Amino acid sequence: MTIKVALAGAGAFGIKHLDAIALIEGVEVVSLVSRELAKTQAVAARYGIPHVSTELADSLALAEVDAVILCTPTQLHAAQAIACLEAGKHVQVEIPLADSLPDAQAVVARAGRAGKVAMCGHTRRFNPSHQWLHQRTLRGEFRLQQLDVQTYFFRRSNMNALGQPRSWTDHLLWHHAAHTVDLFAYQAQSPIVQAHALQGPIHPELGIAMDMSIQLKAANGALCTLSLSFNNDGPLGTFFRYIGDTGTYLARYDDLYNGRDEQIDVSQVAVSMNGIELQDREFFAAIGEQREPNASVAQVLPCYEVLHRLEQQLR
Repeated sequence: MTIKVALAGAGAFGIKHLDAIALIEGVEVVSLVSRELAKTQAVAARYGIPHVSTELADSLALAEVDAVILCTPTQLHAAQAIACLEAGKHVQVEIPLADSLPDAQAVVARAGRAGKVAMCGHTRRFNPSHQWLHQRTLRGEFRLQQLDVQTYFFRRSNMNALGQPRSWTDHLLWHHAAHTVDLFAYQAQSPIVQAHALQGPIHPELGIAMDMSIQLKAANGALCTLSLSFNNDGPLGTFFRYIGDTGTYLARYDDLYNGRDEQIDVSQVAVSMNGIELQDREFFAAIGEQREPNASVAQVLPCYEVLHRLEQQLR
């Protein structure tokens, strides 16, 4: 049976998902939703998507749609995820699940009642580099002592990953920190019990902090230090240093190196080296197998509980 999908958000990340889905058998995107009709029609034509709309409700009304992937602005994630579940659709919402704890809790509660697959795009769980270390941890071959992470962008104006103006404001805490907060607990295999944050000045136009520092401690004693900036003028991206009891490893997106900067072959960890594709494969496999996916909304809720505590401190 072919899983028929509606994708909301035809921007930079929506395109990443369309490219990934094109590589997955048994899945077809049948509806595309985005804010600007002409641009959405152009993307739909490129990918052979028959239905286009500027309203998510139009896609949810299509009986043939089984599942929805939300790549929309952060501020819409929770309400749209709930709307998908109420329409009887499986849903994958891109990270973050929400930009407040009550909204995240509401999605988890609705997913529990819906009996549908509800997943959040915590891509770090799926990147081969992080998967390689996770598998070593589960086999007892590696125990995380400290995770040191740098998440750096150069976005002194409101731009997306393609350098185009955004219609919404991104957030270091509720978006970019969510990746690392969840990954740290996942890799340490231990819940976060202490969390502290500092932030720099608030941007006068964007209304957000452009620099942030976060410290975390897991119940098993593992530590995490996270530095985030929208002011960093290169190199850009997120860089991870894993310090463990049996080795030190450097993860740069899907690539992995040891402490001597020798590359480790992670090409056999999964069927692809593309984290987004692996994330989408898990979503569709969970639908087909009628099971809870890795990074289900329930599994990632503790991340948003920590973000809430950090936000309270910063206020």
